Amino acid sequence: MTQIDLDAPKPRLGRKRDHTRDPEILEAALDVLAEEGYDGMTVDMVAARAKAGKATVYRRWASKADLVLDAIACMKVSGVDLAAPPDTGSLRGDLLALVKTPTIRESERKLKVMAGIVSMIARDPELAAAAHEAFVEPRATANRIIFQRAIDRGEISPDVDIERLCLVGPAMVAYRTLMLRKPVDREFMIGNIDRVILPAAGLPQTGPGA
Repeated sequence: MTQIDLDAPKPRLGRKRDHTRDPEILEAALDVLAEEGYDGMTVDMVAARAKAGKATVYRRWASKADLVLDAIACMKVSGVDLAAPPDTGSLRGDLLALVKTPTIRESERKLKVMAGIVSMIARDPELAAAAHEAFVEPRATANRIIFQRAIDRGEISPDVDIERLCLVGPAMVAYRTLMLRKPVDREFMIGNIDRVILPAAGLPQTGPGA
């Protein structure tokens, strides 16, 4: 029978990890990612931006890739609940309800972050999936709800291609931000709704020039 040495020193427990700084570090990671891109980003840059020690970051995330995955997964949209978009009683009203200044700023930031990880998306399926969930799906979900409401009201035809319509607005915003390097403002967003999205849904063009 094996005897237990009661006088042997007890193993020391590791220091409990402090996760209270996680939100600040993840926000800093997104800022650096948007500015430098994935290839130019370093953990040192993130630690400096978050005013945290490099060791603190590495205790929580074993690699830059892990940090980026968590940061993208935690991205949030301010100002509107995309999972339950406002119901104003009309398609135009519902789409306009999503055009809020905090949401526009957040969308621009997301696009810059997305541009920063383009070089990695093709090589990392996990990152590609996280990017889709963070950048594409929330807005697409809101649009599906809004267009389905319009169909249920009889406002637009049930034959409308909802999935294609969901991509029109985000695609125009992405092109303006990433290719033209122009800001996305409320006037631009409303113009898309009135002169592109509503006609594509089979409704008359509205706004200036209609």
